[in-house]
Amino acid sequence: MQITFTVKNNTYAADTASGKTIAIPVAFGGPQPNTYNVERASAEPYRSGEFVGDVRQGGSCNFESYTMVPHCNGTHTECIGHITRERLSLHDVPQELAVPSTLVSISPESGVHSGESYMPAFGLNDLAVTRGALEEALGDAEREWLNALVIRTLPNDGSKRERNYMEVPPPFFTNDAMLYIKELGVRHLLVDFPSLDRLFDDGMLSNHRIFWNVALGTAEATPASLTNKTVTEMIYADNELADGRYLLSMQYPSFIADAAPSKPVLYPITEVRS
Repeated sequence: MQITFTVKNNTYAADTASGKTIAIPVAFGGPQPNTYNVERASAEPYRSGEFVGDVRQGGSCNFESYTMVPHCNGTHTECIGHITRERLSLHDVPQELAVPSTLVSISPESGVHSGESYMPAFGLNDLAVTRGALEEALGDAEREWLNALVIRTLPNDGSKRERNYMEVPPPFFTNDAMLYIKELGVRHLLVDFPSLDRLFDDGMLSNHRIFWNVALGTAEATPASLTNKTVTEMIYADNELADGRYLLSMQYPSFIADAAPSKPVLYPITEVRS
């Protein structure tokens, strides 16, 4: 099935049978990425009296309890409630059916030598996605295709599906890069590392605050805060996906929470010639 849509008076088609998920599936008890060495996502058969929720153990059906930390166990989408005292919920963010998006590949570089800033200051070994690299990658991108921005860092390999980020410190954005993303009007930002910010940043979360327009050092949403924007972290965009334009479908459950496991899907597009 194909759907058609219009961007800047041009008509495009997307094949809904050709979507490619960029989510890392949660393999309960299997290989999975991890941040902060939290408990691994796990599943256990529910038990009550003689009932066991596992057909393999004689139960009539499979009936399991799941335990996970969405922010740390795999691909997840979060909202401004991640950093605010008020318990703002992902459930309240309008879940768009399809979003014009752009995928770009970026090579992180030394933050210290980038000439760009970060709060707190860069450490000697910090790798950063810089404004300069984004400007080069997005130089001729039309804003209408930047409703969603998907960033794949290089090198890119399947180890991201099960990487322990305490052993392999991930890159993060410079503050200059995040200001640029905000200037571009990006509403949905998707990245293949576990946080927009350095994992240990003295609790500042400066990039998260820039993205959602929350003042540094506060935990308050204001009328100027950007509550309709989302961040999706720990994606994996396979190398078979070329940089360029896609139609993005954001899929996540109706959790009344700041974050939930998610399944973003990219659909290839073609321009329809009249």
